[in-house]
Amino acid sequence: FSVPCSAILSSYLLGERLNLLGKLGCMLSLVGSTVMVIHAPEDEEVTTLDEMTSKLKEPGFLAYAAILLALCFLLIFYLAPRYGQSNILIYLTICSVIGAFSVSSVKGLGIAIKGFFAGQPVLQHPLTWILVVTLVASITTQINYLNKSLDIFNTSLVFPIYYVLFTTIVITTSIILFKEWVAMTVVDIIGTVCGFLTIILGVFLLHAFKDLHVSLENLPQVLQNEQQVPVTRDDKNILIEVDNSSIAPEDKPKVFMLYT
Repeated sequence: FSVPCSAILSSYLLGERLNLLGKLGCMLSLVGSTVMVIHAPEDEEVTTLDEMTSKLKEPGFLAYAAILLALCFLLIFYLAPRYGQSNILIYLTICSVIGAFSVSSVKGLGIAIKGFFAGQPVLQHPLTWILVVTLVASITTQINYLNKSLDIFNTSLVFPIYYVLFTTIVITTSIILFKEWVAMTVVDIIGTVCGFLTIILGVFLLHAFKDLHVSLENLPQVLQNEQQVPVTRDDKNILIEVDNSSIAPEDKPKVFMLYT
């Protein structure tokens, strides 16, 4: 609900325009999210911090995390100072890449909290404190660059793009870390992909045409203006009109026809 809520609230609280196509984009985002939830994979059962540690130590996830960290450092220290003020994707990509670590940390801390109430010695486990530090650092970084993006760019433009990037990173992280899509059927895979593409289409409609004044009241007029294509006349039609003209311009040469 972050995409339609941010668009609707920004239109009422911040005075940002939300036209008919934007409302249609919000509806498509909700439809796509519903389809994704219906076909989403179930979480693989990870109940202890030791199992979570083994998941985090797998070579595939370690390589993926190293690539994300390298990309994040490149964005923060090189691209952000140069292009962050003009390109909306810089700050939002930083937030989305860091979101992969925050989601993994939340998953691990959820397991730790369950173990704590079950009487397990989770406070003595080193992974608990590593996850706490990672979560605090990632959330702080996300809030920092998200606020920078909101200070520069349109609110109704920031949240949907951030949603698409963040969801893409989270789905990829879930595939690599928890292998949730291994047991999915072909129907569920197609449904999940189609739902995500529907969300992207809704976000595109929400922002690609955000400057157009389109509503239910002026929709017939807009369609009529689009259908009124200027007619291109050839030389024959122009000569006929000049020949039928009763008054010839004084500054144009006259043509006299002599009959014998």
